[in-house]
Amino acid sequence: MVETTGGEPDDGTAEVLDRPLPDGVRRRVVQIVSDGFGGLTIGELPTQLRQFARFAPNRRAKFAGNAMAAALETDPLFRQRIAEKLREAQSELTGALDSGAPPPAADPLDVAAAAYVLRPTGWVKLVAAAGEEALRADAERADEESRAELERLRQELEEARGQTKAETERLRTELESAKKEAESLHRKLRGALSDVKRGEAAVRKLQSETDTARAEGQAQLSAAESETRRLKARLGEAEAALEATRRATREGRSVEDMRVRLLLDTVLEATQGLRRELALPPVSVRPAETVDAVEPGRMTPKDIAARALSEHDPAILDQLLALPQAHLVVDGYNVTKTGYPQMPLEKQRLRLLGQLSQLAAQTGAEVTCVFDGAELAAPVLLAPPRGVRVLFSKPGVTADELIRQLVRAEPPGRPVIVVSTDREVADGIAKAGARPVASVVLLKRFSRG
Repeated sequence: MVETTGGEPDDGTAEVLDRPLPDGVRRRVVQIVSDGFGGLTIGELPTQLRQFARFAPNRRAKFAGNAMAAALETDPLFRQRIAEKLREAQSELTGALDSGAPPPAADPLDVAAAAYVLRPTGWVKLVAAAGEEALRADAERADEESRAELERLRQELEEARGQTKAETERLRTELESAKKEAESLHRKLRGALSDVKRGEAAVRKLQSETDTARAEGQAQLSAAESETRRLKARLGEAEAALEATRRATREGRSVEDMRVRLLLDTVLEATQGLRRELALPPVSVRPAETVDAVEPGRMTPKDIAARALSEHDPAILDQLLALPQAHLVVDGYNVTKTGYPQMPLEKQRLRLLGQLSQLAAQTGAEVTCVFDGAELAAPVLLAPPRGVRVLFSKPGVTADELIRQLVRAEPPGRPVIVVSTDREVADGIAKAGARPVASVVLLKRFSRG
């Protein structure tokens, strides 16, 4: 719809567009303004557009499109200057619009945009017609695209149907194959179950025969009880020997052989020590030597009684450690808490182990120090000193029980000395054949050096 005011010349400037500018026309108008923008001086530009004067045309169209459209609509002088630039750039199109006959081959959007800038008579009709033409073109283009998309979707549907059909046939074939394989497996399973039942029957028969043979054997063993005891004893010895052989194969040595060898070394060294102590002549005993009398230079019973030592004398410990193959087992915390309880546990262990190392070097005895592992929150990083074996009890096992295990592990006859003031420990190891010594005796021996 075109509106004019009475009394004004009918040159198109009084016409007003009664609808929004179509998007396609607006983009062409912004491009015309952006192209003519660069030919104007800063003073010829509206104030709000001067900040975009140095922008490239495309960048101006992108960032200042709204501002340029608003200035073109509200500033007649700016529109007139842009129109002059448009006439210079597109003289043929603008001349045709001024004459009222736009070129029929021209793009309707270009015609509408140029008419919007030049404002010739009837420009509103040109803009409206361009908008309707653009809408029709968009509708036709959308319709074409919809048809193409529909055709593409139909083709994809046909392809999907074909693929689905092929996949269905493949799955049906695989299902038939799986059914045949399952039937074959069922037949094999039934055959296997039958074999298992036959095997179970054979096992039951064998078990029955075994039970019968065992009953007969028990009857024979009952009839010959003495022979059975002898055979059991031999069987136990054979099993023990077999177990010792197995352990020797796994560990590279036999514990039983080690115990026997250690006991033999103990007996041999004790025999040699006794021979040196008695200084027996290499002759048989004479009858006169059996008569009880005191010879010159020999000790009397009073002299022997005078040599007795107090049980707290550290010399007793020296005498015990001088025995052949002596093994000294020390209850670590029992000794340290008796001698220096105010020190931290770590320093208690280090001090005791250092003193035991010196004692082992002086006496040559085997030394084992046992600590209670229940008080430890983490494994102890400790390098055992030379000549001292350091052991910590496992969780749930006390140091006292570990000491009893060490004593029981030794062969009967080997001198084992256990240092502890715990009466229960002392009584237990004494019954096992070990010699208990109070912790204070070991501490006195350390202080003596």
